[in-house]
Amino acid sequence: MYAIDQQNDHRVVQRATLYRETYPAFACWAEGYGVIQHSDDTQVRIFDLCQQLVCEGRFQQIDEVLDILMAADRLTSAAMWLVVHMTYSSKVDFSGSALEADDFKINPQGHTGGSLNMVPAYVAYMVANRLAGITRSWLMGQGHCVAAIDAVNVLLQNLYPEQAQRYPLHDEGLSQLAQDFYSYAITNDGRPGVPLGSHVNPHTAGGLIEGGYLGFAELQYVHMPLPGERLVAFLSDGAFEEQRGSDWASRWWRAEDCGLVTPVMIANGRRIDQRSTMYQQGGLSWFYEHLEQNDFHPIVIDGRDPASFVWGIFESEARLLACSAHIRAEKMCYPVKLPYLIAETEKGFGFYGAGTNAAHGTPLPGNPRNDANARQLFNEHAARLFVQRSELDSVLAKLGGHVADNRVPEKHHALCQRDVLLQVPSNLSVYEKGSVISPMSAVDTRLCEWHLANPDVRVRIGNPDELRSNRMGKTLDLLKHRVLSPEDGVAESIQGSVITALNEEAVVIAALANKGGMNMVVSYEAFAMKMIGALRQETIFARHQKELERAPRWLSLPVIATSHLWENGKNEQSHQDSAFGEVLLAEMSDMTRVVYPADTNSAVACLDTCYQSQGQIWAMTIPKQDMATVLSSEQAKQLVDCGALTLEEDNSVDVQLIAVGAYQLQVCQEVAQRLREKNIGCRLTYLLEPGRFRSPRDEHEERFVSTSVQQAELFDDAIGLRIFVSHLRPEVLLGVCRPLDLGRDRCLAFGYKNRGGTLDTQGLLKANGCDAESIVEAITSRMI
Repeated sequence: MYAIDQQNDHRVVQRATLYRETYPAFACWAEGYGVIQHSDDTQVRIFDLCQQLVCEGRFQQIDEVLDILMAADRLTSAAMWLVVHMTYSSKVDFSGSALEADDFKINPQGHTGGSLNMVPAYVAYMVANRLAGITRSWLMGQGHCVAAIDAVNVLLQNLYPEQAQRYPLHDEGLSQLAQDFYSYAITNDGRPGVPLGSHVNPHTAGGLIEGGYLGFAELQYVHMPLPGERLVAFLSDGAFEEQRGSDWASRWWRAEDCGLVTPVMIANGRRIDQRSTMYQQGGLSWFYEHLEQNDFHPIVIDGRDPASFVWGIFESEARLLACSAHIRAEKMCYPVKLPYLIAETEKGFGFYGAGTNAAHGTPLPGNPRNDANARQLFNEHAARLFVQRSELDSVLAKLGGHVADNRVPEKHHALCQRDVLLQVPSNLSVYEKGSVISPMSAVDTRLCEWHLANPDVRVRIGNPDELRSNRMGKTLDLLKHRVLSPEDGVAESIQGSVITALNEEAVVIAALANKGGMNMVVSYEAFAMKMIGALRQETIFARHQKELERAPRWLSLPVIATSHLWENGKNEQSHQDSAFGEVLLAEMSDMTRVVYPADTNSAVACLDTCYQSQGQIWAMTIPKQDMATVLSSEQAKQLVDCGALTLEEDNSVDVQLIAVGAYQLQVCQEVAQRLREKNIGCRLTYLLEPGRFRSPRDEHEERFVSTSVQQAELFDDAIGLRIFVSHLRPEVLLGVCRPLDLGRDRCLAFGYKNRGGTLDTQGLLKANGCDAESIVEAITSRMI
């Protein structure tokens, strides 16, 4: 028994009966369509919504609203029909004829059950937009359910150009869609051969995230819309247990700087192999209580019925708008109880195998291509979902209205059209060469300067704790921790912009979600590793957009790793790890800018360049301790532009010293002095961005990396010995900078070799053989 059915008390039944008897059009809609049925509770809710829309002047009479809702039922059925064809068949026939054995795929694939569950939800999103005359944004955490999005988009022809060209609305176009789904097609240059994927991707009209990392959407949605914008976020009960922090949304939402959010939990009760943890712990009643305890207002809807979703979206927004009004009138205080829709359904509703583990992927007991029983089951259950083409054309005509309402199509909703440019501050702080200052303190000052020059741009600072310890005190005092009850004498505010939680995923995602604003994340280097999954998903999606010539235009995000390996000896080896930059160096270097600033000026130069670029992740490993400023402002800018810079060069050069990292530069300076005392000439080069000197992996990276002429000027292969002294593990650096490796006889690399403990900076350098004495000894032994 569904919870929604249990709510149908006597009064609800009476009202629903009255409406059906009084309004013929209502009775016609209430009959449902095929597998789509409307409970008495939903009928009452929809009647109230119809009256509301008429009273507001959106429609002249409720029959107009009901026509659109009847169209929604038919579109839902047609899209579910198309989803099961995408999984199993290579032929789509608008006549509805039964398919033969050869019409089915040799290897059917798909996340069929979840996709079927998403169809009524996404259709409802479209219909709610039509009824309100507003194009909301959408987000889907369960990216593997993309077949639902693609099916509805193709039927509505809400498509980007490459899909519109390939999937027109006729038998051949839909058959091509089914054939392309999980076709594993590949081009000669090794790229996917069709504009369709197993998850949300940049071909998916309006898609924002891949949704491959379950649980990330739950952390993002509250930080995404700006004031005046609306977002419907589809979430998964299977992902509920994946990431900590989804229950903090009410802690972050503010009417003053956030748009309307409608989280929708698709509660089908199953993961891949078993019931979800939520259902094992007590089901929806347990979840309902959990939401209430975390300042949500749970609203149960029928996840089988698009009309119930439509009502839920309107109801959620109405409640949040009312709360916003009360906040402005000072009749309510934070936290606002965020409305939260729980769409109860069963995995794979509408097709064979609903509610079983098999529904997750391919629910039929066999492959219809070679199993007559499975073929008979497919044709039987698909027939229940079939909508005649003539009827479908009428449906599609009723669900348009974009021109009349002067609104953009859903493929161009606000959140996928971000374009953020900042005003450059007029009076930037200047740091003289030779001055002793913490590079992180300079970054702190610079962030404040950028914010004050752009006061209307929403800011999110991701902070997994110790922002002040990481020398970002000015930022904290200016922007403050976002809290519900500020503590006296502490940099806290209800309207604070610093998102602080001892959870690296939650805080980095707050910054990634704020694509309409300016962001920064600051973390211990060792713990920044926990952010990698979120950053990698973001940079992959952005890179794919760039490859389609739809490069993202959100403001680039600096993610700063400080309190790093070489200055974190007091916390044992768990806090000593250079893997953050190493892992991100594996990503495409034109999108993931991994830099190791040498000093104050190079740190702020990196930040300035980041904030004047779009669509990139800047992974900056920056020391927080005071140190001498080695570069002038002009040299720092040149370093950022070129990726490396020669700092010192003797008349006769026997050894080239290449430093990667601020402390490593200090070591190289000492090594150079000791070598000169031995009459060994040196060239000292600072390597800021290793990814600029890699062998490019495609045409985009080729345009980004250093040219052969630039590389030859910085790294002269004629010099007898090349020495790398690196913040990161030397094997990783040599692998990335393969063109700079002169081979075992002429190239030595020093860096982190997994030695550590409770040691100071000099002790850590010595433990890893990266101190000046060890390096000089290795060099001189080679030159004997």
